[in-house]
Amino acid sequence: MFSTQFVLTFSLLLSLPILFLLAPRFLPPRRPSVPIPLPDELDDLSLFNRAASLSGPSNTFSHLSSKNPKLKIAFLFLTNSDLRFAPLWQQFFENAPAKNLYNVYVHADPSVNVTRPKGTVFEFRFIPAKKTYRASPTLISATRRLLATAVIDDPANAFFAVLSQYCVPLHSFQYVYSSLVTSTTFDLTQSPSESAQYGGVRLKYKSFIEIISKNRSLWKRYAARGRFAMMPEVPFEKFRVGSQFFVVTRKHALVVIKDRTLWRKFKLPCYREDECFPEEHYFPTLLSMADPNGCTHYTLTKVNWTGTVNGHPYTYRPPEISAELIYRLRESNFSESYLFARKFTPDCLKPLMGLADSVIFRD
Repeated sequence: MFSTQFVLTFSLLLSLPILFLLAPRFLPPRRPSVPIPLPDELDDLSLFNRAASLSGPSNTFSHLSSKNPKLKIAFLFLTNSDLRFAPLWQQFFENAPAKNLYNVYVHADPSVNVTRPKGTVFEFRFIPAKKTYRASPTLISATRRLLATAVIDDPANAFFAVLSQYCVPLHSFQYVYSSLVTSTTFDLTQSPSESAQYGGVRLKYKSFIEIISKNRSLWKRYAARGRFAMMPEVPFEKFRVGSQFFVVTRKHALVVIKDRTLWRKFKLPCYREDECFPEEHYFPTLLSMADPNGCTHYTLTKVNWTGTVNGHPYTYRPPEISAELIYRLRESNFSESYLFARKFTPDCLKPLMGLADSVIFRD
């Protein structure tokens, strides 16, 4: 005869697989994400109101809301670590035909000791920043902070390119500038009327932002704050997803800066942090609702999503860096080329610098 203790132990062991399968139901819910501190919100609101005040009738000079005949590109770097590829970007900017065609702005997480590269275009371009967390609305706030600062800083800033510390250029500055500002053929999806010019100046410009309406995880992400938390301002059929790295016109930068309605929804804490990536939803949803025809619905930053790890894209390493890789990363079905790419480990800098003159900046 088996002892009572043996029978109970054996029964428990048999039930372990079932308990394992049911365990997620009995585990406590994930801790809701930390809300943005009120002082940070108030600081941002003051900044955004200043930027929004520049969009009145007396300050609207063209389709891009810039009075400067030499339109500029604002390069907005969002980082929580050192700018490892600063030497490559430095060479990119040094090769610009003129210094009055671009501005650089850096939002660096103040809780991390980020080095300000001396003697480079980055050294004095760090803006007042707040702490950021991955998969949280703090990344939305940081991007809006960059946009607002660039809008206020220079009325000639016409395009705003959001980049990370892991992004690298795939072309020369001249190619990037021409593609965004002057080319009538770069966007393969545009109609003839959208590429029209008058006096050598483009009449219409679009924002290059990825906007995806069909995704198998879209509903889970939508309901991450609660089934009806986004209603009525953002019904599910209006919810979109896309890359947080994009290039937008000044017109759309102002749309983002002025928004208060959708922000109140997207800043809500999530109860399913594993399905919560507000930075990938806020911008495509907002601009899709505000001006869908003014967006290309694709991004100019190439990302490899094969072999992803914990939501991060594929990361390139030094042995993979080659001319063939650069050519492959440039290939696009929507434009003549991708302009930027991510994600690269810091030790990729040396082989990338070795290709700078002969491949990357040779268009």
